[in-house]
Amino acid sequence: MSSIRVVPVTPARWPDLAELLSRKGPRGGSPQTDGCWCRFWLTRGNAHWDGYDGANRAALEEEVTSGSEPGLLAYVDDVAAGWCRVGPRERFPRLEASRNLARVNDEPAWAAVCFYVHPASRRQDVASALLDAAAERATAHGAAFLEGYPVAPGHPTIDAYTGYLPMFLAAGFEQVRDAGRRTLVRRRLHPRSTTS
Repeated sequence: MSSIRVVPVTPARWPDLAELLSRKGPRGGSPQTDGCWCRFWLTRGNAHWDGYDGANRAALEEEVTSGSEPGLLAYVDDVAAGWCRVGPRERFPRLEASRNLARVNDEPAWAAVCFYVHPASRRQDVASALLDAAAERATAHGAAFLEGYPVAPGHPTIDAYTGYLPMFLAAGFEQVRDAGRRTLVRRRLHPRSTTS
């Protein structure tokens, strides 16, 4: 059985992340990540698409090598196999501007906005391991909630970079709002304080 290890993306891990996001699949062809470089939620308007000329890659490299640790990297048997971008919700301008995915309340929330698992490592629970680690990371940073924005099973894979709904429900997330092609889900990370 394969061993999955999930760690924050540090400057020393940039080569592993860059290789993962540009590695061809088992049948060849460049993955969509080799162009997007997980910049969609950080931009507005056409800036994301304009960045396919190499600017998106350069921006992600700057994020990682500056030490900001913008996400998590999963290794399967010591080979980079999956990625999850996770951080405070307010760091994602496109998310904050979305009417369908608008804030639920003012409590501190983190967001797991993007998942990528290399095709050779799918169906090995890599995305679930990334989601569990994202919840641990958000908890360690004092977030009250972790949010996700998954699609329903059977939805076109072009939109599945936010994950599929059953994975979130199995991890203890609750459905909060139907948001069109996505569902806003949340998991409370700290129990509410009780007064007697």
